[in-house]
Amino acid sequence: MTMTETVDLFSFDTRRHRVVDWQAPGPVAKAAAGMSGLETMCAIRDGILPPPPMARLIGFEMRIAEPGRIVMELDPDESLENTMGLLHGATAAALLDTAMGCAITTMQPVGQSSVTLDLKLTYLRPLSVRSGAISAEGKVIKLGRQTSYAEGFVRDRVGNLAVHATATFTMIGVEKAN
Repeated sequence: MTMTETVDLFSFDTRRHRVVDWQAPGPVAKAAAGMSGLETMCAIRDGILPPPPMARLIGFEMRIAEPGRIVMELDPDESLENTMGLLHGATAAALLDTAMGCAITTMQPVGQSSVTLDLKLTYLRPLSVRSGAISAEGKVIKLGRQTSYAEGFVRDRVGNLAVHATATFTMIGVEKAN
């Protein structure tokens, strides 16, 4: 590669910009404090509560929120690509961590929450901007008092399975039995 070719890689013609705005998460958390997990997820889905900053950063939206199940959707753009022209694997990881965590949340009463303990992804096929809108579905496998489990799937616009995931979540705010 010549010096001229390298300079062209940084030319103004190939530069892209994206502005991301979001709502501060603290006030949103306070507004949701009196809601069950399902009520909170439905409020985000319905635009009553703003989505978390990560959703705005990556560009995904919640489409389905029901007990034990969440579906997120992303219309990917080149800002999410790696140097091979494929969606970076972290895109699917963020989508699935969010969808599975939110699925667990739909089953929690007021005052309970959870955090990811582990996340395992298996990439089955590559995704790109040409894949079109992709969906990430999270489903509760087992809801426990201290630990809960979820499964997730990322599919391309025609329904092909691209990524499968499982995750374990630690429950927070759960009363311990004596």
